[in-house]
Amino acid sequence: MNKKLFVLLIVFMTLSLVGIIFVQGYWIYNSYKTKEDQFTLNVKQLLVETSKELQLRETEYYYSLFNKALDSVDSPDNERVSEIFYAITNDRNNETYIFSDRVIEEGYKLSSSILDLEIDSIQLKKLFNQKTTTRIIKGIDEGLNIETTTKNFSRLKDYEVKQFENAFKNISSKKPIHNRVTKSEVKNLIRKKLKERGLNMHFEFAIYSNNLATKVKSRNFQLDPKTTYAVPIFVNKDLNVGYTLYVNFVDKDKYVLSSILAMAILSFVFTFIILFTYASALYQLLRQRKISQIKTDFINNMTHEFKTPIATINLALDALNNPKVSENKDFIKRYHQMIREENKRMHAQVENVLRISKLEKNELNLPKEPIDLHGIIEDAMSHVSLIVEDRGGYINTQFNADYTMINGNELHLTNVLVNILDNAIKYSKEAPKITISTKNEKDFIVVSISDQGIGMSKTAQKQIFEKFYREHTGDIHNVKGHGLGLAYVKKILDYHHAKIAVESEKDKGTTITIKFQLIK
Repeated sequence: MNKKLFVLLIVFMTLSLVGIIFVQGYWIYNSYKTKEDQFTLNVKQLLVETSKELQLRETEYYYSLFNKALDSVDSPDNERVSEIFYAITNDRNNETYIFSDRVIEEGYKLSSSILDLEIDSIQLKKLFNQKTTTRIIKGIDEGLNIETTTKNFSRLKDYEVKQFENAFKNISSKKPIHNRVTKSEVKNLIRKKLKERGLNMHFEFAIYSNNLATKVKSRNFQLDPKTTYAVPIFVNKDLNVGYTLYVNFVDKDKYVLSSILAMAILSFVFTFIILFTYASALYQLLRQRKISQIKTDFINNMTHEFKTPIATINLALDALNNPKVSENKDFIKRYHQMIREENKRMHAQVENVLRISKLEKNELNLPKEPIDLHGIIEDAMSHVSLIVEDRGGYINTQFNADYTMINGNELHLTNVLVNILDNAIKYSKEAPKITISTKNEKDFIVVSISDQGIGMSKTAQKQIFEKFYREHTGDIHNVKGHGLGLAYVKKILDYHHAKIAVESEKDKGTTITIKFQLIK
């Protein structure tokens, strides 16, 4: 895939994902604000209704006192009454209704003791319709049964209630608030209104007068602007008197959030799934791209490593076909040996690839037995000693470990050490100078292999055990290899439950440390 197109696709995918997350967050925020506004509207309506009902209850209370007082005082001298009678007969039930509608305008002087006020007397003018209904029921024996009812306060018209309220407003405003309404009355009324709206919430309340708290308040009330709502009650514009009822819904945020919690959780879950899927897909895409590049390098390296032996073998065969050479036994022996070595070299490359494949499929047979690690190290050294000597180098040993017996596979552990030593030789520009040391640490034996080669970067140290990985050094073929040797080393050591670590610095060499469990 073209690199620019690949980057463009990543950018578009990332922007799309960010857009989805933004839209989801915006939707959740708007849902929260909508629920909060709806809650605020419900609370305001609830408080207005509470204020009206508290005032109505007080007016009804005075009306009941007023009705009781009328019987104990004299009517005024001037009384004007107009009365209209009309009847409706219901033949089906043998009932006749006689309606009486009168308008009375009377002036009364009531004792202040009736209303528990500290004034001499109360002048009150009563002006409202008084309606009575008389029902006449005809029995079987043609007898009459008469029932009469009088209209109570709750059935008064609005303007009649208003007239009565105005009459007693100035009287009631002279009483302290705790004598006009009780804490339990306010609490029960608010709770009732909440229940009617399906709001089961904890609340605290208080009635304030001129920004000062009164005795009518709950124990734990605190005035918090974020969660407290207010409504005026018992307002008297004539006397510039009034109170404010504050209600604090301490669990407001929890309630509003809980109303959208289920959808918010689902939204977060689906967004997380999309994000996880995107991240996984992007990781796999980048990984596949990297593997593709590594495989290309591997093919190039493998081709290069096979090209030289094949060319050598072809030259040797051509030489053997030369009549002059065929008569010289020393030349024939030499060319046979050359063909054999190059063939073994190609065979080793193929074996490396097959070993890795078997390891990944868990098909490699690794029987373990007690072995002497010092013996394994010496065996591995013998495999590379000729190469080291040919380049004028050396392998120095410092065997400081007293206990060397481990449980392992002799063949594959030898291959592990040969691979490490081979890398130390290949990545030394000058004559290879290698030191192998051992020591005991508690129940372990630690093997360190150090060289004075070209070293490697921090990035390379983290990736050298990955299959096909090779650090780029300008010319990809300047050091032969195909990135499988150390991957094989890591797999074999994992099977032996051994730990491997790398310390390296550019142009100063590399030290590989392996830690094996001793046989107890």
